[in-house]
Amino acid sequence: MPTDRPIFVVGCPRSGTTMLQLMLHAHPRIALPPENRFVMPAYERRHEFGDLRDPGHRRDLARWIVETPQFEDLGLDAERVVDAVVGAPPSLGSAIGTVFRLYAERFGKPRWGDKRPSYLRSLPALLRMFPDAQIVNIMRDGRDCVASLKEAPWSSANLCDHIDNWARAADASLRAERRYGPGTYHLVRYEDLVTDPEPHLRRLCAFLDEEYHPAMARPDEMARMAVPEYKTWHTRTHQSVTTERVRSWQQRLSAGEIERCEAVFGSRLHRFGYEPSTFATPTPTDRVDRVRLAVRDRLAPVRGMANDARAVVRTRHREPAVAARLTSGQRLR
Repeated sequence: MPTDRPIFVVGCPRSGTTMLQLMLHAHPRIALPPENRFVMPAYERRHEFGDLRDPGHRRDLARWIVETPQFEDLGLDAERVVDAVVGAPPSLGSAIGTVFRLYAERFGKPRWGDKRPSYLRSLPALLRMFPDAQIVNIMRDGRDCVASLKEAPWSSANLCDHIDNWARAADASLRAERRYGPGTYHLVRYEDLVTDPEPHLRRLCAFLDEEYHPAMARPDEMARMAVPEYKTWHTRTHQSVTTERVRSWQQRLSAGEIERCEAVFGSRLHRFGYEPSTFATPTPTDRVDRVRLAVRDRLAPVRGMANDARAVVRTRHREPAVAARLTSGQRLR
């Protein structure tokens, strides 16, 4: 029986998540929308929406969703979305999943999901909302991610922020690999995907329990309809898959920046198959950053539980129904 499990693409920003989204969107059964700004904010504010068994509260939630930034990028009729959310099962995941299901219906496809790099650091919450979801994590050489983040028009001007971004994403990837089984979590490297797309896409399809389709290796054909024109930092998605940017950090980063990246990343590079180019002794600042990132990694789950507890106290509402009940696997839970 064909699966209807939702699919979520995650990774460090500028690691190839949009390319991978388009590869999956090219599959005749899968539709993944442009990035949105409502999934995790809705989860963080879930106690404020009230008991979703009340259709009026579901309508309020739906109105909030359709008024969030970038909702228009989905190309959906707002009133139709509101009505569909009101008619959906009374849980937060069902409301959000209904929006993605409507997006997939635009293309006549049965499987839906989403792509957003930052979900990588919120996987426990994401899987609370979508218990049968499949997570596809793309990994890219941290030095190339840093080089690309430096050039992104929306990005910070602080090199340390970019280094932190990749290190935290790498830690979250390692944490996910330990926590989730091979039926839930799949890691693919950007470099492998652009060097020889078909075998790695076939492995991805096997994970998703789907047949491989050749169109997946031509994501540029999907860019016009699935990447908003104003996102000029995604212009390369309109071009054929290429290895042009593999190891481009050698030209795009200075010697000092490379040394700083490698000193802070430490063993993370090697654990994902990337070799350091320098063997400089870490400075005291580098050591402090390594310790800070390691502590942050260990405390991340505890911090999430503490935030949830504070939300219950602040709003004086009990924990609302969160898990979606839209797919065959979700309805069985």
